[in-house]
Amino acid sequence: MSLILYERVGHEGRRPSPFSWRVRYALRHKNVDVDYIPTRFADVETIQRLSGQHMVPILVDDGRVIHDSWCIAVHLEDRFADRPALFGNGAARNMARFINVWTDTVLAPALRRVIYADFVWCLDAGDRAYFRQTRERDLGMTFEEACADHATGLANFHQALAPLERLLGEQDFIGGNEPTYADYVVFSVLQWARLGCPREVVVLGSAVHAWRERMIGLFDRLADMFPGYPAEREQTPRC
Repeated sequence: MSLILYERVGHEGRRPSPFSWRVRYALRHKNVDVDYIPTRFADVETIQRLSGQHMVPILVDDGRVIHDSWCIAVHLEDRFADRPALFGNGAARNMARFINVWTDTVLAPALRRVIYADFVWCLDAGDRAYFRQTRERDLGMTFEEACADHATGLANFHQALAPLERLLGEQDFIGGNEPTYADYVVFSVLQWARLGCPREVVVLGSAVHAWRERMIGLFDRLADMFPGYPAEREQTPRC
């Protein structure tokens, strides 16, 4: 058995992608060994040649290529069915899919307005111009303009977190007594901010904050494997 994961690499070896973090946690949950290949945005030709598209993470399992973090999680669940379940059961898999979509369409867009101006500096220096060009085009403005009103952006993000705060006030994990893939999906977004922004984005003492600490502590503190925000960023404001 030979598994290879291609994932985004950033400044000084950082792993800035929330989608890769979902897969890293899923792999540890399943106790599956994998070889990691760090990949820059500039390596797009390699990714396209492998998968026919341009995004990572990509899992290669004995020659089979799977892209998209959700598809990778489903593959791991089915491929290693004799190991701890990622979802719990069929109904739980459907619920995890909803959490995945909610995270990508509600939480992540709200967080972009909080961290993007800082996050770009966690990318490899050679990737920053491309990231700015593509993401600022989608935003219709610069990162600095999108994040100019930090207080409002943070308030909107906290409002998006409100259902999670209520749930985690009643139970330890989204999955109940133990973490499941739904936990890994939501945590990946907070990990994205944790590694890519010098400012705290969750309320200290909140149920979400306590849950995040539990998630950080999983798998021998997997979340602390790579450094966070750079101590100093370059003086040039633009790439």
